[in-house]
Formats: sequence, C-alpha cells, structure tokens
Amino acid sequence: MRPFVFINVAMSADGKIATRERRQTKISGEEDFKRVDTLRAESDAILVGVGTVLADNPSLTVKSEALRKWRKIHGKDENPMRIVVDSRARTPENADLLVKGEGRRLIVVSENASAERVERLRQKAEVLVCGVERVNLRVLMRELWQRGIRRLMVEGGATLNWSLLSEGLVDEIYTFVGNIVIGGKDAPTFVDGDGFTASEILKLALISVEMIDDGVLLRWRVLRD
Repeated sequence: MRPFVFINVAMSADGKIATRERRQTKISGEEDFKRVDTLRAESDAILVGVGTVLADNPSLTVKSEALRKWRKIHGKDENPMRIVVDSRARTPENADLLVKGEGRRLIVVSENASAERVERLRQKAEVLVCGVERVNLRVLMRELWQRGIRRLMVEGGATLNWSLLSEGLVDEIYTFVGNIVIGGKDAPTFVDGDGFTASEILKLALISVEMIDDGVLLRWRVLRD
C-alpha cells in the first residue's frame, strides 16, 4: 500500500519551471497561490527533493490562517508533514522548512549519507534511512502509508518528479501553465531525468481545465498499463 500521490507544478508556456540559473520564477498569481495553499492544507504530507530545498528554500507551510485553524479543528498540525528526499543529507540545518511553522519534518537519506550530517539533521527533524546508494522511493511510500500518510503532495523538483513518474508512483498531476516563455536548453523542465523512450511514453487522461489568473490549470490522471 502507498499514499495517493499527486504532483503540483507551475510552468511557463514552454514547459520550464525556472530560469537557466535555476532561480525561482513567479509564474502564477494570487488565485493560484490560494489554490496551492488549499492543496497543502488538504494533504497529509508534502514531498520535495533536496535540489528544491537548496535552490528555493521553501517553508512549505500553509499560509492561510483560516486553513491552519481548519486543520487544528480536525486534530491535525497546522502544517502537513514536510518530507525531503535527500540521499546525501545535504539539507541545510537552517532551511526554512526545518525552522518555520509547527508540524513534523522528515529527512529521508540513503545509507551513503554522511553520518555527521545525518546527526546534525536529527537535531531538527526525524531522519529516515531508506536505500543504499540513493533513496528507495517505493520503500519510502510503504513507510509513509504505515505512518498514516494517505494523501501526499509533491512540489518538485524536476528530478524527483521524474523518479516518481518513472517508477509508477504518481496518481494525478496538476500543471498550471503561465503566460510567460523562459526558454533555454539548460532551464529545468517539469520533468527532467533520463526521459522515456518512444515505447515507454507515459500517458495521461485530462480530468479538468480551468482558467486561473493569466494562465490555465490542467488536471491529469496518470494512466496505468
């Protein structure tokens, strides 16, 4: 068993999620920010890769006071559990997601992670060793299910998105497409990694389309063979 997993991403009209310097770029507007905040509030946990932590330093907190109160009324922490896939334990000890907002934090490392770094991170979060060379995502999903995580939101980055999709661990995708073009062969896309071959291409079914701000939100279901 594993949680219901969905990816949420904002990308430019040409499919980029950041500039070639891999700096966070404003793609959507206020209405979409509210939508994302609601998705966070409704989730049991939020998953990101360490690359996103190092590049963007997100807090991954629920911004709306009303939504935080809603979570508390339902017996939950103000914020979902925040989880970092970090094979080599590179998450900074002062990362915003470790120091801002109440709630549980989980850093998932591999057996190859530095023991010294792991011990420092244990002062700020729970650390789970899951995999030898790199984090084993399938094992992680089973572990999260056992911890009561039923709905898991993924907020990037491109490498983690690829790993989850290529291993068949994603159920739905929300893509907000903004009214900008970023360009650049070195700018990260929604999904990086090795990519699928022609015979392996992953197919999606469109669930809904909605105009938001100056862009469009597409909701997809990942089709299984």
